[in-house]
Formats: sequence, structure tokens, C-alpha cells
Amino acid sequence: MMVLFILDITIIFSLTIMESILSKPSIKSILIVGGGSAGWLSAGILAARHGSTVNITLVESPDVKPIGVGEGTWPTMKETLQEMGISETDFFRECNASFKQGAKFSKWVTGQDDDYYYHPLMLPQDFVKTNLAPFWSQNTNGQSFSNSVCFQEALCEHGLAPKTITMPEYNSAANYAYHLDAGKFTTFLTKHCTTKLNVKHILTTIKKVKQRKNGDIECVVAKDGNEIHADLFIDCTGSSSLLLGKTLGVEFIDKSDVLFIDQAIAVQLPYESDKDPILPYTLSTAQDAGWIWDIALSNRRGIGHVYSSRHMSEQKAESILADYVGPAYKNLTVKKIPIRCGHRKEFWKNNCVGIGMAAGFLEPLEASALMLIEISAKFIRDQLPEHKSVMSIVAKRFNERHTYHWNRIVDFLKLHYVLSKRDDTAFWRDNRDPATIPESLTELLTLWKYHSPYRQDFHHKEEVFPAASYQYILYGMGFKTHISERDKSKNDALCKQAIADNHTMIQKGITLLPNNRELLQKIKQYGMKAI
Repeated sequence: MMVLFILDITIIFSLTIMESILSKPSIKSILIVGGGSAGWLSAGILAARHGSTVNITLVESPDVKPIGVGEGTWPTMKETLQEMGISETDFFRECNASFKQGAKFSKWVTGQDDDYYYHPLMLPQDFVKTNLAPFWSQNTNGQSFSNSVCFQEALCEHGLAPKTITMPEYNSAANYAYHLDAGKFTTFLTKHCTTKLNVKHILTTIKKVKQRKNGDIECVVAKDGNEIHADLFIDCTGSSSLLLGKTLGVEFIDKSDVLFIDQAIAVQLPYESDKDPILPYTLSTAQDAGWIWDIALSNRRGIGHVYSSRHMSEQKAESILADYVGPAYKNLTVKKIPIRCGHRKEFWKNNCVGIGMAAGFLEPLEASALMLIEISAKFIRDQLPEHKSVMSIVAKRFNERHTYHWNRIVDFLKLHYVLSKRDDTAFWRDNRDPATIPESLTELLTLWKYHSPYRQDFHHKEEVFPAASYQYILYGMGFKTHISERDKSKNDALCKQAIADNHTMIQKGITLLPNNRELLQKIKQYGMKAI
């Protein structure tokens, strides 16, 4: 009888908990405050999965103009666009998009004219089977690391596209991301989300944010007094961080003691003719106190100088950009953008999540801004709380994961500066000051003196920069790893075959793949085959 009584009490207790959970309101409405790439990417990612069951609304001010310089993406964007049901042909045509197959870093190591290396968008040959770095370090044969283990550097140096016109949308011979016109991209997403994905769009200026007694956001109040309510709020208000920062008071963690870049000046340079090459990579050229990005779109180049105001005046920075651009500079509109380097201490607090610059921003060296938007919105999409009672648990998991991601990005960006051998200016010398290097990066660099980075060095399931990315930067910049006797003969036959296979891939790619500009022109004229 006692056992039955205990079982009855247990069942009643369990039912009471279940009733309590089920009585909690579910997430029926999401309000995204702010537009731009952050707002509309978030809207599209969420609506593609939940648009039929959750009311998704985006409210933005007609008076706030997006910054519009985030023109580089990661390969993740292909999957994002495809999941949103977007035609890749339409995307190319309407966003002046072009192919990006990686980043070329010029003058980062010695500052000399012949100083460059690549961070391609493909894993080294047979990376899952073996680590080629130890073998390459003993058998370089005068070849760069990336060119020895990945055929994509050769494609970039020859100005080739990653696919042919006969390959369907989102398919390719080599992995790729995009260069795009950020302003046109926002317009394109707005149209797609509102006409195809059932996202409600409200144009108004937010004058006030109301909170509940427990700290949750209850609603935002428009300038006409209209209250816009929701169960979950996504803050995409840029650096103002209206909801997460100003309303909920989440602290900003400054990272300028590690990453010195705090200013940017940018221009848009049209091609002189329709025969000018369209580079299939992002070019980053180091300067005295920063670096210049050069991004080739189908109709123009986006060029910007990011620099440290502690090491260079604005006048000098603009003079360097003018010299890089040439005589056409005097006729261009110059956009000046302050960079507040860092991120919020929390990204999800109560019923509000910050995405994009509302969550933080780091210099655009590895084009991580749009990727962070994607992974943030996809986490919400995949882990959207079924009931408000579990929102705090989901928020905790979100914060843990994204704090890890932000810290790893800071490490990876700093790596480029730490490995430089440039000694010509205080900027480069100060970047190698041990006091400015995160302990986590220092530990990895010490570890990698004795073995090459590989998958076991990273414990997170979803690393933003995998071991392969670290290999490309380390060995591209001349980092030396001591190869032990036990590693010298390890998998030699497999490594030799992988290097040979990569050489074969280079020859095939150079022979079969088209010029980048030629393919982009064909896409605009004929389109690609839909999947």
C-alpha cells in the first residue's frame, strides 16, 4: 500500500508540473526591432521555419540608414539563402553579387611587395584522413602551404570562378562565399521576406520601450503612440542597442586592448571598363596602422581603410586610402565609420536577444559579421522555446555558446597581427606586446610550437574557425612547428598521395573553370539552372 501511495503522489506531482508548464504561454509572436542585414536575415531565417505558426514582425525606422559596408560573407550564406527559398540567380542579379573563394593577405608578414598568403574556403586535401602540415613542413619544395594542400589558391591567382554555368545553383567545383552590395541585399531580403515568407513590416520610429515588473520587455511604443507587443524581441538596432543595451542594461565588453582597429573610411569605386578583372577573393593589404580591404562586386569595388586612431591620424589614413585608389578618389564619396570593438556580456537577457551590431562588432578582417548574424538567428530558429517557462534555459545556452564564439573570433583576428614580422611602425610592434595577447591564444601558440593544429585541439562541436583555418594563417605567415621524429614518418604515403591529388586538381581547375568576370556576366544574362 505504501508503494502505491508513493506512486500516486509521484504521478500527481508530475501531472502538476506538466500542467504548470503547459499553462505557460507559448511563443506566438516575435518582434524584430531594426532592419538592415541583421534584421532581415534574422527575419528570413526564422520565417522560413516558423512563419506559418509564429507571427513574425519587423519594425524599423525610415530615418535610420544602414551602414552598408558589410560586403563579404562566409560559405554559410549559401545554405542560408537556399533554406529561405531564394533563387541564387536572382540574388546575383539584384545584389550585384560575385564569388568569393577566400582572402588574400598582402604585406602582412614582412611588408614587402612579394609578401602574401591565402586563407582559402576549402579544407586541405584529405583533411579528414590526415594532417598534411607536418609532412609539408618537411617537404615544402618552395610551395606555399595553401597552394600545396588546396587547389583554391591557384584558382584565385588565375582569376577563375568556382563553377561553370552548367552547374546548378548552389553547386560548384570549389567552395565559395559571396561579395555583395549590402544596401541592395537588404532591399532584396525585405522583398523576399514580406512577399514570400509572411513577415509583417512596419515602418515607424520607436520612441519608448515598456517593461514588465520581472524585467521582460512588454512592448515598444511607436512615435504615434501605437504599442507593438510580442513574446520574444530581437534587437537589431545596431550599435545603439536600444533593447539589449539601453533598456536591459547589458554591459559592453570592450576588446580594444586586444584589437586596436577603431576607425574605417570607405569608398565605392566603379570599374573603368567591362573588361576589368573581378577578383574572386577579398584582398586585405596591410598598412602602417591597419589594413585596406578591396572587395570586387560585379559592378564595382568596395575599398576601405581600417586603422587605429591611437597610431594614425584621420588625415593620414585618408591619404593612404587615396594613394591606394588612385586619381578617381577625388570624385568618390567617402564614408567614415567608427568601430567600437567588443561585444555584450550577455546576448540573450529575459525575452530579448541581440543580433548584429546590437550584440557587438569586431573589425572586418575575416568577414565574421554576417556569419554571426546567421548562427545567432539559426540558434533561435532551432531552439525556439516552446513555452516561456524554458526561455531562461535556452538563453543560458545561447549566451554560453556565443560568448565562446566571440572569444574565439578575437583570438583568430589577433593571430594575424601576432605572427607579423613587421617592425616598421608602433602599430605592429604594439600588437606583439604579450600584454595585448589573450591567454587562450598564447597557450595555443605555445602548444603549436611542438605539434601542428588539428581537430583534437578544439573541443567545441561548432567552431567558427576550424583547425584548418589556423593552419592556413600560421603557415602562411611563416610560423614554425617543431616536427618530432615520430611525426616525420607518419602517414608519409598518404600525405604524398594527397599532395599529388591536389596538384592534379589545380591542373583540372585551371583547364576547366571559366574566368570569374565571364561567368558573372553569363549568370546575369542567362541565369543558372535551378536545383
